Amino acid sequence: MARRRRAKRDLLPHELVARGPIDLPYLMLLLLLLGMGVLMVMSASYAGGGETPLAMALDQAKYALGGLVIMYAISRYDYQKLRFWSVVLLAVSFVLLVLVLTPLGVARNGAQRWLRMLLFAGPTYQPSEIAKVAIILFFATSLSVRESRKPRRFDRHTPLGSLGNWAERVGLLELGYYVGILGIFAALMLFEPHMSGTVLLFVGAAAVMFVSGISLKLLFALGGIAGVGILGIILLQPYMRARLMGVFDTDISQMGYQSKQSLLGIGSGGLLGLGLGNSRQKYQFLPEAENDFIFSIVVEELGFVGGILILALFMMFVLRGYWIALHARDRFGAMTAVGITTLFAVQVFLNVGVVTSLLPNTGISLPFFSYGGTALIMQLAQAGIMLSISRQIPTPKQD
Repeated sequence: MARRRRAKRDLLPHELVARGPIDLPYLMLLLLLLGMGVLMVMSASYAGGGETPLAMALDQAKYALGGLVIMYAISRYDYQKLRFWSVVLLAVSFVLLVLVLTPLGVARNGAQRWLRMLLFAGPTYQPSEIAKVAIILFFATSLSVRESRKPRRFDRHTPLGSLGNWAERVGLLELGYYVGILGIFAALMLFEPHMSGTVLLFVGAAAVMFVSGISLKLLFALGGIAGVGILGIILLQPYMRARLMGVFDTDISQMGYQSKQSLLGIGSGGLLGLGLGNSRQKYQFLPEAENDFIFSIVVEELGFVGGILILALFMMFVLRGYWIALHARDRFGAMTAVGITTLFAVQVFLNVGVVTSLLPNTGISLPFFSYGGTALIMQLAQAGIMLSISRQIPTPKQD
């Protein structure tokens, strides 16, 4: 016992903090959302959930349990060590995205976004889910030390050198490095094609760059260029253009079928809903009821009140994530927490916007609710990083 006390006294302050408690409010909100998500997958997939009515629900429960084990392991890991692993993860995700575009990739519904766990066999997963986290960690690692870097100097007596000094002064050289990396990953995902994943990739990276102190003018200019580019790609791709026009399609038998069925489900739920398990739209009327459009089933069964309560839980979850970012021990932790939390927030916003026909169908899932193993495990892994960051938040005594 005495030896254990002496060992604890000999620990450095950083090592003591790394063993601190996790943020309980964040964990409780996460578990509430996860539990409700598994329950709603069970309800939404009951009518067509594979070989048995509960097949998808059982799969989701397995993914959830596996994800919780991974989340716990990551929460116990010193997130400072992720600085090194961010480079490895970025390289691995790049290789996986390249493999997706080879014959090893698995195609579904006109898109080739999946790989098999053992390349030739096993369950499938989306490497884009790994890439989104890799970009956030790599950008946070690099940008957290930007203030300690010395500005580059070029020969001011030559036109090219003067241009280089100007670009360094306004931040174009620094931004160009990150835009180049982001552009490579975005291009690989667009070839799949995976527009929703590309948008989320930009969102996570932009959030980290925003809090790093990079010029806002340059960021807004980059955002405008990216927005125009994405719109151009949408208009050039027939299936993307059809999804965009589906929002304005009033004929329920045409492109707007899924969106209109989603609205019918939301509208029929009324104030208090039809009751858990009593949805009518899940009986083959609403495609992807257990996936991208699961929030429609939530509102149909739990009503307007139930939908608002779940959105309130998501809002508290996101706000608590930003609280962890504000109180993080260092810039790396703060930037990582902002990137992950913004990813969650934007994903919820876009999914609910699609379900309520405010936005075109983008194929973005609802975190912790939509059916899917890769996405759920990666979301819980991200939550594990957040909990690891929360364990190193300095307390008044440590200050």
